[in-house]
Amino acid sequence: MPTTPVLFVGHGSPMNVILDNAWTRTFNDLGAALPTPRAILAVSAHWYTRGTFVTAGGDPPTIHDFGGFPRQLFEIQYPARGSDEVARRVCELLSGDRAAPRSDWGLDHGTWTVLHHMFPRADVPVLQLSIDHQRPPAEHLAIGRALAPLREEGVLILGSGNITHNLRAAMQHARSGDTSLQEWALRFDADVAHAVEQRDHDYLARAPETALGRQNHPSIDHYLPLLYAVGAASEAEAPRFFNPGFDLGSISMRGALFG
Repeated sequence: MPTTPVLFVGHGSPMNVILDNAWTRTFNDLGAALPTPRAILAVSAHWYTRGTFVTAGGDPPTIHDFGGFPRQLFEIQYPARGSDEVARRVCELLSGDRAAPRSDWGLDHGTWTVLHHMFPRADVPVLQLSIDHQRPPAEHLAIGRALAPLREEGVLILGSGNITHNLRAAMQHARSGDTSLQEWALRFDADVAHAVEQRDHDYLARAPETALGRQNHPSIDHYLPLLYAVGAASEAEAPRFFNPGFDLGSISMRGALFG
């Protein structure tokens, strides 16, 4: 079985699930180009909790974890199956991190709004891995490395967040009517992209604690999924970036494909 690629996607607004734009067209193209995986393990910014867990059970529910959007979004379901077999394998690989299965979560919008475009038939099993907010960034990189053997077993590892994500600043910017891009977001996005290219794990681990990192990530939940993807990629795999650009003036939609 060929090695399955690793993806990081900037998922942006839930509205992207019903929009036809540059971001969603790229998601569609990626899905068409990628080999169909045996399963998908998604690390979404929106399962940010205490502890490391993986979804278990045959039918993970579609979670509409947002408010204030059109009713159409709340009616969309993504009926992918789960996989207890892959869940057990994840727990085995992360036994030192005391990973455990949980059946009280499903697929949140960081996962299903992207997969709705990439794999619209929902015919690939999908699981989610939680992000333990107690762990420092370096440990999230290490978990990504520990998950890398899944790639040899046909599992696509998908990190879903945003390289820059100061939502309050973005909404204030949008309400002001200013259409310019924010310099602090441009700089951080470029610095992180360079570090990903250079495999500068030291910088990637400390970036959220820099002044620029704190400005871009008041909470680092949307940053950490990138570290899982980088950790699971081999040093020889140069990232291929896609969806460069920003939503609302400062939210980076940049994604990266490894392998």
